[in-house]
Amino acid sequence: MAAETDAGELTDGLPRKKFSGKKLVLFVVLPLVLLIGAGAGVYFSGLLDGLLGKEKPAEEGEHAAAEGEHGAEAGKGDAAHAAPIFYDLPDMLVNLNTGNKRPAFLKIKISIQLSKPEDVGAVEHVLPRIIDNFQVYLRELRLEDLRGSAGMYRLRQELLLRITAAAFPVKVRDVLFKEMLVQ
Repeated sequence: MAAETDAGELTDGLPRKKFSGKKLVLFVVLPLVLLIGAGAGVYFSGLLDGLLGKEKPAEEGEHAAAEGEHGAEAGKGDAAHAAPIFYDLPDMLVNLNTGNKRPAFLKIKISIQLSKPEDVGAVEHVLPRIIDNFQVYLRELRLEDLRGSAGMYRLRQELLLRITAAAFPVKVRDVLFKEMLVQ
C-alpha cells in the first residue's frame, strides 16, 4: 500500500486528483440546486397533490356544496357548511364626536350573520339593548376613527364585540355593513 505525503501525492509517484472549486460547483452543487428547484416547482404547481392525498380546491367546493344540499335534508349538518342566516338591524343615524367643530353625522345600515335560524328570535328579544350599545359607542367616534380600511375593520370588530355581549347565548358570526354614510 502506498503512503501519502503532505503535498497530496502518493509515495509511489502517481499524483492524486482533486476536485477544483469549479468542478465541485459544476458536478455537485448545480445538480443539487436544480433538483431542489424542480421539486419545489412540482410541489407548488399542485402536480403532487394526488400522490400526497390532498383534494383539489374545486373538488372541495363541490363537496361542500353537495353536503350543504344534503345536510338540509338530513336535518342537522355541520354549522360551517350551513346556509348563512342574516338579520338586518334597523338603520341608525348618530351624530359623531367632533368637539366644538361643525356637527358630523353617521348613517349606517348593518346586517349581522347568525349561526342558527333559531337565534333570530333571541336577537329580536334583546334588540333594544343591541341598539343602545351601538348608539353609545357610535356617538363617541370621531371622524378620524372611521377613515380608511383600518378604521372600518376596527369598527366592525368593536360592533361584533358589543353585539356578542348584548345577545350572549346567541353566536353572532359577523357584522356586515350594508351602507355607511358620513356627512
